[in-house]
Amino acid sequence: MTSENKICQNCKNQFVIEPDDFNFYEKIKVPPPTWCPECRMVRRFIWRNQHHLFSRKDSRTSEMIFSTIPQSVSIPVYEVSFWNSDGWDPMQYGRDYDFSRPFFEQFRELLYEVPWPSRGVLNLVNSDYSANASDLKNCYLCFDSGNLENCGYVVTAEGTKDSFDLYQSRHAELSYEGYMVDEAYRSHLSVNVEDCSEVWFSRNMIGCQNCFGCVNLRNKSYYVFNQPYSKEAYREFMAQFQSGSYAAIEAMKARVYALWLQYPMRFTLGINNVNSDGEHIEHSKNVRDSFMVHDGENLRYCQILGGPVADCYDYTVWGENSSLIYDSLQVGKSSERVKFSNGCWPASNDIEYSMHSRSSLNIFGCVGLKKKQYCIFNKQYSKEDYFKLREKIINQMNERSFTDKQGRVYKYGEFFPPEFSPFAYNETIAQDFFPLSKAEAEAKGFLWRESERREFETTINAADLRDDIKDVQDPILKEIIKCADCGKAYRVIKMELDFYRRIPLPLPRLCPDCRFKERFKFVNPPKFWDAKCQCAGETDERKIYKNDVKHFHGADHCPNEFKTSYAPGRPEIVYCESCYKTEVV
Repeated sequence: MTSENKICQNCKNQFVIEPDDFNFYEKIKVPPPTWCPECRMVRRFIWRNQHHLFSRKDSRTSEMIFSTIPQSVSIPVYEVSFWNSDGWDPMQYGRDYDFSRPFFEQFRELLYEVPWPSRGVLNLVNSDYSANASDLKNCYLCFDSGNLENCGYVVTAEGTKDSFDLYQSRHAELSYEGYMVDEAYRSHLSVNVEDCSEVWFSRNMIGCQNCFGCVNLRNKSYYVFNQPYSKEAYREFMAQFQSGSYAAIEAMKARVYALWLQYPMRFTLGINNVNSDGEHIEHSKNVRDSFMVHDGENLRYCQILGGPVADCYDYTVWGENSSLIYDSLQVGKSSERVKFSNGCWPASNDIEYSMHSRSSLNIFGCVGLKKKQYCIFNKQYSKEDYFKLREKIINQMNERSFTDKQGRVYKYGEFFPPEFSPFAYNETIAQDFFPLSKAEAEAKGFLWRESERREFETTINAADLRDDIKDVQDPILKEIIKCADCGKAYRVIKMELDFYRRIPLPLPRLCPDCRFKERFKFVNPPKFWDAKCQCAGETDERKIYKNDVKHFHGADHCPNEFKTSYAPGRPEIVYCESCYKTEVV
């Protein structure tokens, strides 16, 4: 079998299906895709509201509840504890399949009639303002996380305590404003720090303590701007730095961000991988063109997975002992052979074209089922009748296809059309990774929705807040602050104020959403370009960084090439694995 060039049905660009891809499609019995990998990924992303929370009425009780689904969406929503209970039966929405109509048209009707859970949460204690999370205690506006305590404004974290404004964090404590802060203690305003403590304004650090404004250090202590200090001199420097002052923090941000750009970046974030490429891949084997994968094997075009996870293509979010998942998202926890589905877990097996099903197997085109088998459109069949009808529906999907509003054709083998999603583009992770304006989104056929959150009349402008935390008094807890960027209202809660005083740190001038956007600027997209190492011998190509030691290629330009998530024209200095490791020891 040879490679085959295809034209993407969506973006009209060419993409390649390789022999290994065909082998996987044959293994799971699906046709080759008609959308390119990036368009398939964005199509899934549009179904993932990760960190936006709304107030809306419970469709059963009319009481106000928190939900990831806005009030204006015409889907019935039940408070999650009732949705999980036996108090209602999703089988009551069962119906016969109509062979005179396209499958997707019928499925959309079922999708918008069966109640959805308000949020994806489990075991929350005093953490109501959270979603897509489990085992949280005393947390506020935390999302996509597990085992957090006393945290606020944290997205995608595990085992973190007493921390605020983190993204992608594992086992951090007393840490603030960072991306990829792992096994860290008192690490603030930093990016990609691991096994570090008492670190400020630093990037790409491992095993470091008491470092300030540093980059690319390993197992160092008492460094300032990558220069060694004595313990006494370091303590004197820190005593003089006014960490509680907003003006001092902002001035230091500008200084260290410029400093970071003077040092080489590794072409990818990767740890202990074999035959793998992508971005932020760890402890994996044969993982290609993927993003944020831990403990994966034999994967391609996958994003945001925690393993073990194996033998999957086009799989977004979760993992945890799952395999043979294709073009699906939010599937995991010991699930197998799931195709074209969303929100099906745990132990969900042999599922196709289904949503929000729990512990079910052999279901096709179902919504909200729990511990069911041999069901189509929420209707029960015998095993024999199920497989006969399934095969007949698949044939009909190919003969009587569905065409969406953009003229794209959907047969068996395509994920759900973006226009079916209850979420607007700007409410999903698609906007986080691939931001669009309203006009751009609508031109692509995506829904755009202005905020439905309750607006409050502000009582103070962010610019009028006290500069230093030592001058902030408790009445600030009663103020409604106007964000310095978007102008929306936000508040400071007691747990948060206590944290700022303890570190110390100034009050934020941006609302949580704007702070998240600022933090997200350090996250490379799940998109890859062919590139060459920028090491030119004794310096980088632009002569910004001077190498400390001689590299394997001597005075010549490094010949190494790679795939990287650093787009052409980015300001960072990007080195290959060999050149980076030679400089960072």
